[in-house]
Amino acid sequence: MLSCYYTVKGFGTDEIVIQKSRFIAYVDRAESEEKAYQFLQTIKKKHWDATHNCSAFIIGEHDQIQRANDDGEPSGTAGIPMLEVLKKRRLKNTVVVVTRYFGGIKLGAGGLVRAYSRAASSGIDAAGVVERKLMRIMHTFIDYSWLGKIENELRNSPYPIKDIRYFDRVEIETYVEEGQQDVFRQWMTEKTNGQALISEGETDYVEREIVNPK
Repeated sequence: MLSCYYTVKGFGTDEIVIQKSRFIAYVDRAESEEKAYQFLQTIKKKHWDATHNCSAFIIGEHDQIQRANDDGEPSGTAGIPMLEVLKKRRLKNTVVVVTRYFGGIKLGAGGLVRAYSRAASSGIDAAGVVERKLMRIMHTFIDYSWLGKIENELRNSPYPIKDIRYFDRVEIETYVEEGQQDVFRQWMTEKTNGQALISEGETDYVEREIVNPK
C-alpha cells in the first residue's frame, strides 16, 4: 500500500464556455476500471444529446490503468490532454468526463487541447483534492483519572484521535503515521508515567484536503 497519494475528494462538476461551445466537466473518485466506466455511462446517459462525451481516468497504486477517449473529436485533442491534467495534478483513482455541446465555431486542434485541459482542471477544482496518508491505528488503554490530561495532550499533538471508548478503562484510538509506532509508544508512555497499555491495530487512510493543489 502506498504511504501517501493524491485523489479527488469526491464528485465535482463545472462548466466553461469557449467560442459558444459548452464544456461540462464531471469528476469523481473511481477505485476500479469498472467504476470509472459506470461513471462514464451515467454521464453519457445524462447527456445523450451532446456532441461529445470525452473521458480519461487513472487507476491503481502505480497508475497501472490509464485510459483516454476522444469520443469523435480529432485524435489526441480531448482524452489525452485530460489524462495529462490528471498526471500533472498527480491524481490517482480519478475519472473525468467532459461533455461538449458544439457551438458552431471550430476551435482547431490546439484550441480543443486547451479547452479540454481547462475543462478537466476546472472539474477537478470543483471536486477538490485530498491527500490520503496511510496511518496505523493505535489503541491506548488508560484509567479514567488520566483521560482529561491525555485527551488534551493528544489534541495538541500530531496524533489525531479516531475514537474514544468507555469501558472499565478508557480506550483511545489514535492515528499514527506508519513507521512512527515506536515514537508514539514512547510519547504516550512518558505522558502517562508508564500507566498506559498500548497496542497496535490495523492501518487506514486518513484524508486531508489540499488547498490550491496545482
